[in-house]
Amino acid sequence: MFDLNDGGLLKLLTASAGSETASVFCYILVFGVIVVASYLLGSINTAILVSRLRHHDDIRKYGSGNAGLTNMYRTYGKVSALLTLAGDMLKTILALVIGGIGTGFMYLPGAISISPGCYLAGLFCVIGHIFPVFSKFRGGKGVLATATVGLCLSPLIALFLFAIFCAVLAISKYVSLGSVSVAILYPISIKGMLALLGLPMPFPVAISAILMALMILGKHLPNLKRIGERTENKFSFKKKKTEEESTKNDN
Repeated sequence: MFDLNDGGLLKLLTASAGSETASVFCYILVFGVIVVASYLLGSINTAILVSRLRHHDDIRKYGSGNAGLTNMYRTYGKVSALLTLAGDMLKTILALVIGGIGTGFMYLPGAISISPGCYLAGLFCVIGHIFPVFSKFRGGKGVLATATVGLCLSPLIALFLFAIFCAVLAISKYVSLGSVSVAILYPISIKGMLALLGLPMPFPVAISAILMALMILGKHLPNLKRIGERTENKFSFKKKKTEEESTKNDN
């Protein structure tokens, strides 16, 4: 029987497979579709699309050159930033739905998922966002996509990390420092919640969360260097009017 929370399409296919070879083929097919579809969805960079369709320009020419939410806000304002926010969240949610259909959403008490398909979908959506095949592999920094993964698969943890992000941002005024802080805490928080439930952290969940955190950390190394040198621009809700004043601590 097809159960969206327990096993999904993979369980249905393997149950009807007549041999071990057929079962292996089912695994390859389901996970292959999840990986490819999620990467392609992630490669649809909303910031680039909005800047081209709405402003007839390329966001990567301005500010820090990053196709991300903060640079969109600083360069084009609130409306374009909100369109970017909506688009990047939607593509990530679609990827997670594909992963959930593939292997089941596998939500536990505490509203936390341990679905290998969902975490794999989230990981490859983030990879696509950072290295989009449709935009010469120059994308964003993966923060919004990763945040959407966390919000959908572990909402209580996401709210906890959002509070930490806001606290770091309020104290430091550095978006990049807040982003890196919560990225590092993301896999740790998942492990902690699962420990409270008396469960180990499944390998697919662990490796996906750790890799997402490492990618965000890697993409923010230049920002962290500028923070150390005290040359990183601080975040303000006021839109800058010139390229020179555009922020560099974007996501």
